Amino acid sequence: MQMHEVQYDDAVPIDGYGPGFFRINGEVLRGAAIITATGARGWQGYDDVESIVALAGEVDFILMGTGGDMLPVDRAFRETVEAAGIGVEPMASPSACRTYNVLVSEGRRVAAVLLPV
Repeated sequence: MQMHEVQYDDAVPIDGYGPGFFRINGEVLRGAAIITATGARGWQGYDDVESIVALAGEVDFILMGTGGDMLPVDRAFRETVEAAGIGVEPMASPSACRTYNVLVSEGRRVAAVLLPV
Protein backbone atom coordinates (compact mmCIF):
# COMPACT_ATOMS: atom_id res chain seq x y z
CA MET A 1 0.00 0.00 0.00
CA GLN A 2 1.34 3.41 -0.94
CA MET A 3 0.94 6.27 1.51
CA HIS A 4 0.47 9.85 0.36
CA GLU A 5 0.73 12.91 2.53
CA VAL A 6 -2.49 14.93 2.45
CA GLN A 7 -2.04 18.46 1.15
CA TYR A 8 -4.22 21.27 2.43
CA ASP A 9 -3.32 23.82 -0.22
CA ASP A 10 -5.96 26.41 0.58
CA ALA A 11 -7.52 25.01 3.74
CA VAL A 12 -7.12 24.88 7.50
CA PRO A 13 -6.88 21.29 8.81
CA ILE A 14 -8.00 19.92 12.16
CA ASP A 15 -4.84 18.50 13.70
CA GLY A 16 -6.43 16.90 16.75
CA TYR A 17 -8.87 17.13 19.64
CA GLY A 18 -9.16 16.17 23.27
CA PRO A 19 -11.30 16.82 26.33
CA GLY A 20 -12.63 20.34 25.83
CA PHE A 21 -10.37 21.46 22.98
CA PHE A 22 -9.57 21.24 19.27
CA ARG A 23 -6.14 21.77 17.68
CA ILE A 24 -6.58 23.55 14.38
CA ASN A 25 -3.64 24.31 12.12
CA GLY A 26 -1.31 24.02 15.10
CA GLU A 27 -3.29 26.23 17.50
CA VAL A 28 -5.47 25.11 20.42
CA LEU A 29 -9.07 26.34 20.56
CA ARG A 30 -10.95 25.55 23.78
CA GLY A 31 -14.67 24.80 23.79
CA ALA A 32 -17.02 24.59 20.82
CA ALA A 33 -15.66 25.69 17.44
CA ILE A 34 -16.47 26.56 13.85
CA ILE A 35 -13.82 25.50 11.36
CA THR A 36 -13.87 26.48 7.70
CA ALA A 37 -11.23 26.27 5.00
CA THR A 38 -10.21 29.84 5.84
CA GLY A 39 -9.98 29.66 9.63
CA ALA A 40 -11.34 28.66 13.01
CA ARG A 41 -13.12 30.47 15.80
CA GLY A 42 -15.06 29.77 18.95
CA TRP A 43 -18.77 29.01 18.85
CA GLN A 44 -21.39 29.69 21.52
CA GLY A 45 -23.53 26.61 20.80
CA TYR A 46 -26.97 26.11 19.32
CA ASP A 47 -28.17 29.57 20.41
CA ASP A 48 -25.49 31.07 18.14
CA VAL A 49 -27.18 30.05 14.89
CA GLU A 50 -26.34 33.41 13.27
CA SER A 51 -22.67 32.46 13.06
CA ILE A 52 -23.61 29.40 11.01
CA VAL A 53 -26.14 31.17 8.78
CA ALA A 54 -23.42 33.74 8.00
CA LEU A 55 -21.56 30.91 6.20
CA ALA A 56 -24.24 30.80 3.46
CA GLY A 57 -22.52 31.16 0.11
CA GLU A 58 -19.19 30.00 1.58
CA VAL A 59 -20.16 26.41 2.46
CA ASP A 60 -22.67 23.92 1.08
CA PHE A 61 -23.07 21.97 4.32
CA ILE A 62 -21.78 21.67 7.85
CA LEU A 63 -20.54 18.59 9.64
CA MET A 64 -22.25 19.02 13.01
CA GLY A 65 -20.06 17.39 15.64
CA THR A 66 -22.34 16.68 18.60
CA GLY A 67 -19.62 15.80 21.11
CA GLY A 68 -18.37 12.35 22.06
CA ASP A 69 -21.49 10.61 20.75
CA MET A 70 -23.78 11.24 17.80
CA LEU A 71 -26.86 13.02 19.11
CA PRO A 72 -29.82 14.66 17.38
CA VAL A 73 -29.24 18.26 16.30
CA ASP A 74 -31.52 20.85 17.87
CA ARG A 75 -34.57 21.05 15.59
CA ALA A 76 -34.89 24.86 15.48
CA PHE A 77 -31.15 25.16 14.78
CA ARG A 78 -31.33 22.64 11.92
CA GLU A 79 -34.39 24.28 10.36
CA THR A 80 -32.82 27.75 10.48
CA VAL A 81 -29.53 26.58 8.97
CA GLU A 82 -31.26 24.56 6.23
CA ALA A 83 -33.53 27.54 5.40
CA ALA A 84 -30.31 29.48 4.70
CA GLY A 85 -29.35 26.85 2.12
CA ILE A 86 -26.79 25.01 4.24
CA GLY A 87 -27.12 21.27 4.81
CA VAL A 88 -26.57 19.78 8.26
CA GLU A 89 -24.86 16.38 8.70
CA PRO A 90 -24.77 15.31 12.36
CA MET A 91 -22.11 12.95 13.69
CA ALA A 92 -19.90 12.54 16.73
CA SER A 93 -17.21 15.24 16.89
CA PRO A 94 -14.28 12.82 16.33
CA SER A 95 -15.95 11.57 13.13
CA ALA A 96 -16.72 15.14 12.06
CA CYS A 97 -13.04 16.08 12.47
CA ARG A 98 -11.83 13.22 10.31
CA THR A 99 -14.53 13.72 7.68
CA TYR A 100 -13.86 17.46 7.52
CA ASN A 101 -10.16 16.88 6.83
CA VAL A 102 -10.91 14.47 3.98
CA LEU A 103 -13.52 16.73 2.38
CA VAL A 104 -11.57 19.97 2.71
CA SER A 105 -8.48 18.29 1.23
CA GLU A 106 -10.66 17.55 -1.83
CA GLY A 107 -11.63 21.22 -2.09
CA ARG A 108 -15.21 20.71 -0.89
CA ARG A 109 -17.14 23.69 0.50
CA VAL A 110 -17.69 22.38 4.01
CA ALA A 111 -17.42 23.59 7.59
CA ALA A 112 -17.10 21.65 10.83
CA VAL A 113 -19.22 22.95 13.71
CA LEU A 114 -17.97 21.06 16.73
CA LEU A 115 -19.03 20.56 20.31
CA PRO A 116 -16.12 19.33 22.43
CA VAL A 117 -15.74 15.73 23.58
